[in-house]
Amino acid sequence: MNATDSILPPASTALGTYGRTGAIAGPGDKVSGAQMATIDKTAKEYEAGFVSAMLESMFAGIKTNKMFGGGSAEEMYRSLLNQEYGKAVAARGTLGIADAIKREMLHLQEAH
Repeated sequence: MNATDSILPPASTALGTYGRTGAIAGPGDKVSGAQMATIDKTAKEYEAGFVSAMLESMFAGIKTNKMFGGGSAEEMYRSLLNQEYGKAVAARGTLGIADAIKREMLHLQEAH
């Protein structure tokens, strides 16, 4: 397997017929553009939250320099900064978590 190969199929192969009544699409229906946009948004929000939580745990052991910062305000702003880092990583799509989640969401719609 070389660097260009992927274990998961490309996101474009996930577009097809999915779901049943009460799901994203009815039997035999294709997922509409608006529905795909909702799925994409949800997957990116999940990836952003995951990255944010990962960064929170990474920075948890780092002590602040009392001379130049610290306190409850820095803790709050660090949390907000980690959330923004998570959103930026998810928007770039470099980790591919959102793509995997999107494919799984579509797969689950197909199974029901």
